[in-house]
Order: sequence, then structure tokens, then C-alpha cells
Amino acid sequence: MNRVIDGFFRVLEFLVVVCMVAMVLMVFGNVVLRYGFNSGISVSDEMSRYCFIWLTYIGAMVAMREGAHLGVDTLIKRLPLGGKKFCFFMSQSLMLFCNVLFLMGTYEMHELQVTNISPVVGISMIWIYGIGYVVAVVMGIFNIEKLWRLFRGRVPEQELIQVMESEEQVLEVSAHGKVAQ
Repeated sequence: MNRVIDGFFRVLEFLVVVCMVAMVLMVFGNVVLRYGFNSGISVSDEMSRYCFIWLTYIGAMVAMREGAHLGVDTLIKRLPLGGKKFCFFMSQSLMLFCNVLFLMGTYEMHELQVTNISPVVGISMIWIYGIGYVVAVVMGIFNIEKLWRLFRGRVPEQELIQVMESEEQVLEVSAHGKVAQ
């Protein structure tokens, strides 16, 4: 099962790279064409925006799995183990609640987005904003899994602190898969 999950997240990381490269190429190419040749690519502005939307949501899923979101953990570090567990429970529960709201909101907007066509590219906007379904479900599953492990007593104390204080920690986790204590 871990291999499937790892493979899924490798695909997501690849999609982040594809979105970033596509954005850079479209925007840079359009700038060169506009200033150098008094021309332009009509779809580049719209498509780069869509790539940015997908990049943001996919990146949030990857960052959640790696525990790479930045935050302030000054108070949490000073709490006793019971306080850390309570804060972990509350944060996971609130994130799960937000993911449920996000899923419901995406569902509520689905019918409108299906009939809403993008002006230049001409695709249904559900192809852009439908990523909300994937994000809400994937992140919700992670919240449920973490809550399940908390109730079974299988969350190590260092994992109860869920955020990174600095970008250096985030880079270290990305490179080595764990935080130096």
C-alpha cells in the first residue's frame, strides 16, 4: 500500500513540476513575443493561471503529506505530551472539517462550473476547479489516518508538532524525509 501511495505522490510531484515549467514557458514566451515581435499567444495568460491553480492545490497535498507547511510551534513545543496530543487532535479535526466544507463547496459549485466556459481556451471550468474534489478527499484521508493513529497511540511525540519553523527544515525534510531534532 505504501508503494501505491508513494507512486501517487511521485505523480503529484511530477505534475507540480509540469505546471511550473508550463507557467514559466508560457509567460516568458508571451513576454518575448509581445516585446520582441509585437505578437503574443492568446491562451498563455489563461493557461498560466490554470496551471497556477493546479500547482497550488497539488503542492498543498504534497506539503501536507511531508509535513512541510510553515507555521509557528513555539507554544506547542512547551506543552506537556497531553497538551500536544490535544492540539494535534484539534488541528486534525479542524482540517478535516475544512476539507469536508471544501468538498461540499466544490460539489455545490459543480453545476455552475460545468456550464461556465473559459473565454479564451474554451474548456469547461470544472476541469480547473474540479481539482477541489481530489484535494479535499486526499487531504481528508490524511486527516482521518492521523486521527486514527492518534487514537491508537501510534503518533510519536515529534510528529505531534505538525509545522516547520523555517524553510531550512522544509528543505531538509524534502531531502532526507525527516527532521533533525
